[in-house]
Amino acid sequence: MQVLQVQLEIGSDPAEVGRARRWARSRLAGSGMGDDDSLTETLVLLISELVTNAVVHTGCPAVLRMLFGSAESAGTVRVEVADTSCRPPQPRHAEGEDTGGRGLELVDGLADRWGWQPEGAGKRIWCEIDRGVPVPAPASPGEQPGTAEARFR
Repeated sequence: MQVLQVQLEIGSDPAEVGRARRWARSRLAGSGMGDDDSLTETLVLLISELVTNAVVHTGCPAVLRMLFGSAESAGTVRVEVADTSCRPPQPRHAEGEDTGGRGLELVDGLADRWGWQPEGAGKRIWCEIDRGVPVPAPASPGEQPGTAEARFR
């Protein structure tokens, strides 16, 4: 059960990624997470990667949401980025000194769970981190978790 949801509208300008990071950091601090907390740093990195993917690969505005779970859900934090592009996320493998192509690989390595689902004319990409003891959670109907070809294992 989600108990608190906050959201931010993101423009299609790449400068919006920095604004999203600052906004997320302030909301995480408001939820009791310290600025130097490793969980905060991980969540800010995940948000940065998902927002960057939405802005760079779609060129469309997006909506960033953070959902803070209840004690029953082990304090799970869910990050969602919804955009108006119907193209599914396309994980890539960066080679050597490539400057891009690592975003979803980072999400896969840092999040406890991640996936995507169609939403209206676009899609929503999400990831979750458990603040406490990990609680396995099956994907909701219609959600598509990172698949074998989309995961970098």
